[in-house]
Amino acid sequence: MISKNDNFNSEKEQSFSYRAKQEIIQRINSRDKADACLMGVLLCANELSADSIIVLTENKLLCDFFVLNVDRILGKKNSVKITKIQRSDTVVLYDLRIASKEDRLSILEYFQLDESRGMSYDDLPKAKYYPYVVGGIFLACGSVNNPEKKYHMEFVMPTLELCNALGLLLIDNYGIIPKHVERKHYQIVYIKDSENIIDILTMMGAQMSSLEIMNVKMMKEVKNKINRSMNCDNANIDKALNAAERQISDIELIDSTMGLDSLPDDLREIARIRYENIDFTLKELGAALDIPISRSGANHRMQRIAEIAENIRKEKAKRS
Repeated sequence: MISKNDNFNSEKEQSFSYRAKQEIIQRINSRDKADACLMGVLLCANELSADSIIVLTENKLLCDFFVLNVDRILGKKNSVKITKIQRSDTVVLYDLRIASKEDRLSILEYFQLDESRGMSYDDLPKAKYYPYVVGGIFLACGSVNNPEKKYHMEFVMPTLELCNALGLLLIDNYGIIPKHVERKHYQIVYIKDSENIIDILTMMGAQMSSLEIMNVKMMKEVKNKINRSMNCDNANIDKALNAAERQISDIELIDSTMGLDSLPDDLREIARIRYENIDFTLKELGAALDIPISRSGANHRMQRIAEIAENIRKEKAKRS
């Protein structure tokens, strides 16, 4: 629901949200679906009573839908007074009012609505039209963020009772579990789970928007997988370099005290190769020997060199 005193992002800025609403309206192809959708819009009208029915929207598609279907139900033209309010160079707010009290009463009676905005199951159309009621609520007071930025859908509801009724309808019929928060005296039903947002968009008829979220989600998962793999690779490289530096230190210690020639032939050969190739992995180190050995074999020889170096350090410590 849009309040004159409320700050909100324009539909043009919310291009993803606008496209979703466009899909919902374009898929309404029967009188019963249009009635269910208009009921949802009226439930979240800015004012709803015999004295005043007002819907404020920046969405020209919703403006046209509202006027067309109110005129259809009343059986006459120009029953809705439209006032355009220029909010900026690019944003127009449409103030939609059902002009006469007689027309307002007819609309309220047609939908069995009153200012209490009741939405019990007895007030609703058949279950197969629930998606269009929810779609109308979304058109009037809902928004969904661009999934490239974050997963978030919300409905800014006029009353707590209506907020709870929408939540129960989504849970009972579609297994969609929304959350609730109060913000600036408005009751907010919101959904952050991407799967639930996909489900509710599909249910309301915005299938292409659902597919867009799926594609974005898939790309994010691929990027995250690549990043995790790169982080793992970088960690392994750092670990290998640190191990190689320790091995070089051990080799230098042995060379400066005992001399490398004191080592057995197999250790002397791998020590020299390691000293000249700090960037070699253990697998590459083993493969570089005159008689190649496996990674585990190379690791075993380097551990023997580490033990010799450790014994030298212990002897030095004793003497000091």
